[in-house]
Amino acid sequence: VPSVSPDHEATAPAVPDTGAVYCSQDELKNCAGLIVGSPTRFGQMAAPLKYFIDSSGALWAAGALIDKPFATFTSTSTMHGGQEATLLNMAIPMLHHGMIYCGIPYSEAALNRTQTGGTPYGASHVAGLESDANLSTDETELCMALGKRIARLGRTLLG
Repeated sequence: VPSVSPDHEATAPAVPDTGAVYCSQDELKNCAGLIVGSPTRFGQMAAPLKYFIDSSGALWAAGALIDKPFATFTSTSTMHGGQEATLLNMAIPMLHHGMIYCGIPYSEAALNRTQTGGTPYGASHVAGLESDANLSTDETELCMALGKRIARLGRTLLG
């Protein structure tokens, strides 16, 4: 396959003025906790997130993320589209950074009853083949619980 290179012709602004939130390496370094998310691509994180994480070697070398909590979330088109594999493969580089992986405990009632997304490895959503399915009540509850957990742990560990 062709090599991946940052040397390319710019076809879009690096960070658009509107739209999805972007994160810089400096913001990553200064976070108290982190929730990493990506759509699933064949059971893997999408290439842009992988590229961003792959560029964090200087933070790894400095130990900048050691002992910070993190969690993962994803979305798939189908129920068996690779949610758990994606959540876990997003976790691997964060573990190499020395971060603390926080999933969703079964004490969250929605995790026991969900018929759509949500796993102990992180929050997830089944978007449907046309990506038009809204979050279920259970998925929303699990996302909120995971966000609150990372915020609480980040505050606690930060001191």
